[in-house]
Amino acid sequence: MSKRSLSPPPTGGALIKKARATPPPSNQIIISSSNDDRNKGLVRTVQRTSNLEAPIVSLAGAHSAEILSCRFDPSGQNIAACSSDRGISLWRTYPPNTNYALLSSFAKAPILDLQWSLYSQLLYSVSADHTFTITDVTTGEKLRRIRAHREIINSVDRTMAGGAGIELVATGSDDGTVKVWEGGDEAKKQPVATLEVGCPVTAVCWSADGNSIYVGAIDNEIHVGAYYPCVVDSQYSDVSFNPMSFSYDRQVYDLRKQEQVDSLMGHTDTPTSISLSPDGNYILSPSLSSQTLIHDVRPFSSSANRIHRTLHGAPAGFENTLLRGAWSREDGGRRVAVGGADRMVCIWEVESSKLLYKLPGHKGTVTSVDFHPKEPIILTGSKDGTMLLGEIEPSLAV
Repeated sequence: MSKRSLSPPPTGGALIKKARATPPPSNQIIISSSNDDRNKGLVRTVQRTSNLEAPIVSLAGAHSAEILSCRFDPSGQNIAACSSDRGISLWRTYPPNTNYALLSSFAKAPILDLQWSLYSQLLYSVSADHTFTITDVTTGEKLRRIRAHREIINSVDRTMAGGAGIELVATGSDDGTVKVWEGGDEAKKQPVATLEVGCPVTAVCWSADGNSIYVGAIDNEIHVGAYYPCVVDSQYSDVSFNPMSFSYDRQVYDLRKQEQVDSLMGHTDTPTSISLSPDGNYILSPSLSSQTLIHDVRPFSSSANRIHRTLHGAPAGFENTLLRGAWSREDGGRRVAVGGADRMVCIWEVESSKLLYKLPGHKGTVTSVDFHPKEPIILTGSKDGTMLLGEIEPSLAV
C-alpha cells in the first residue's frame, strides 16, 4: 500500500500569508442578541444613517416637568425645548450633546411653544402667562417680553415677509385672537395686525409665501387668513387681500375688515397643531379625535374638501394635550410624524398613508416631534421630561 507523498515546500522558501477580510465600516455597530455567552455568535449589524453618536440619544436632566415643545434650529446644530417648569433648555445635536444653556425666570407660567428665528440667533416663545418673549440665545438675554394677549398663548410661528425682508411672528391665544408681530431684535411692542377668530385658538402656521395664516381652533376647523404686508415709512400697514389669488370655493380672512370668510373642514375634534410641508402645498394637523389630516392648500385642488390624506395610529388620549406634528425635511416632506398618548411616535409615508414606524422609548405622552433639516433624524419630547434623538432610514427617492 503506497503512502501519499506530501506537497513540496515553496521553492523560494517564503511563507504566503492570506490577507484578512476587510473590517466593517466605522459607521456600523454590532448588537448581541443575548447576554448568554453561548449565543455570542448570533449578532447583526445596524447601518448608521446619521452623524449622531449612537442610533438613539437621550437628552435628559434639564427639565423637572413635562416638555411641551422641542425644535431643531434651521442649521440642525442646536435644539431648543420648553417645559411646564417655565424653563427653556438649549442642546447640541451632535456629540457631546451638551445642555449648554438653561433659560429660566422668563415666564411666570408654563412655556407652551417656541420657534427659532429664520435668520438670526433669536428664539420666540409664548407662555400661559399671556406673554410673548424674544430671546438672544447667544447671550441668554431677554430682548422683549410683551404682554401679547388677554389669555393663555398656545402657539407661535414665524415667516419672512414677502419682499419686505422682515420677519413676522404670529401668536394664537385662548382669547380668540391671532396677532401678528414684527420679529427681530428691534421688534415693536404693538401688533402689526389682529385677527378675531371668535373662539380659543390652538394652533397657528404661516403659508410658504408669508401671505396667509392657517389657524386651528376649538370649533374643529382650520381657518385661513390672508395678510399682505407693505412698507410705509419703515412701518407695516395692513393691506386687504386679493380674492383672485384663491379659488372660488375658498374664502379668507381679511385682516383689515377682520371678517371670517373661510375654513378647512374635516376634523371632528380640536386640531392640536398645524405644520406646513417643505414645498408649501400641504398642511399636517393632528387633532384630539386621534385622527391626523393632511389638507391640500394649493390654489387649485382636485379634492372638494381638500383632504389629501387621513392618518390613524397616534392616540390623543384623554388629557387634551396639544400634540405637535412635523414633516420630514431632508427628503422634501415624504414622511410625517406625530406623537401619541401611548408613549410612542408614529411616522407615516405621505403618498401611501403607510405607517412606517411606531417608535417606543418614552415613559409619558409624546407631546412634540421635529425632523432634522439635513439628516434622517427625529427629535421627540415627552411628558416624562426627556427628549430622544433617533436616526431612521433615509427615504427612498421616487
